[in-house]
Amino acid sequence: MGKSAVALELARRVDGEIVSADSMQVYRGMDIGTAKPSAQERAAVRHHLIDVCDADAVFDVKQFVDLAKKTVRDIHARGKQALVVGGTGLYVRALRQGLFEGPTRDPALRAKLELMSAATLFEELRRVDPKTAGQIDKKNPRRLVRALEVFYLTGKPVSELQTQWEGIPPPGGPAICLDRNRDDLYERIERRIDEQIAAGWVEEVQRLLQRGMGGNPTAMQAAGYRELAAHLQGGPALEETVRLIKARTRQLARRQLTWFRREAGLNWLEIGRAETPQETAGRALEIFERERTGHVEDA
Repeated sequence: MGKSAVALELARRVDGEIVSADSMQVYRGMDIGTAKPSAQERAAVRHHLIDVCDADAVFDVKQFVDLAKKTVRDIHARGKQALVVGGTGLYVRALRQGLFEGPTRDPALRAKLELMSAATLFEELRRVDPKTAGQIDKKNPRRLVRALEVFYLTGKPVSELQTQWEGIPPPGGPAICLDRNRDDLYERIERRIDEQIAAGWVEEVQRLLQRGMGGNPTAMQAAGYRELAAHLQGGPALEETVRLIKARTRQLARRQLTWFRREAGLNWLEIGRAETPQETAGRALEIFERERTGHVEDA
């Protein structure tokens, strides 16, 4: 959506550093498909929480919150501004409003659930927790398994337990969410995916599979990676795979926007089709100067 370019420009203007709130940029080697900042961009503005673990490792929201809080404190201690930038809604919410502490994982129950298909898991979740089922990605087995695990272990739906988030005011500092006209957004998504394929995304996924990424259900949920992995393992042809990636990435963008529209205390900025990152950063800076008390979160 252009948030990275806007964040870079804003960081330059406020002497800031960027803390990534992207659940997939934490993985080493997942570079092209997650649109990580380039070496030149990282040299211009310091970035954090990128490349913090291998693609076969588990990384979750609690690890993110712990690392992000420490990183933000360190940035502030050096007299700089911390800009939290990313579209992983759960990460942003947990950092702003507190972490939902569900029950610890039950290996036996989880193993049983993981044998079920995503469709079966979704139907069961819809039966026991229709509210969560209406908000979750029904093609994401990892999240479906966790939602059902919480219900079976506590007897309560995730949607009920998560109400502890409601009514909690966000910490100081403006929260800015960028939006675009849908046609403009979808054109940008499709153009970026074509550029990523041309830049060697298929080869990147091949290397990651050889290093064990296929055994990490979290990493394999990254947009485009599971589709390219299926292609490389004898699935659809590349042309059909790219078409599928574009469709699913558009769906992901819609879900992200729907998520953030439910969040309290966000400042929305509609970006014009011809608007430059410098112009958007200027408008964001007006909000920043008016409201800042410590950090910016850009979703």
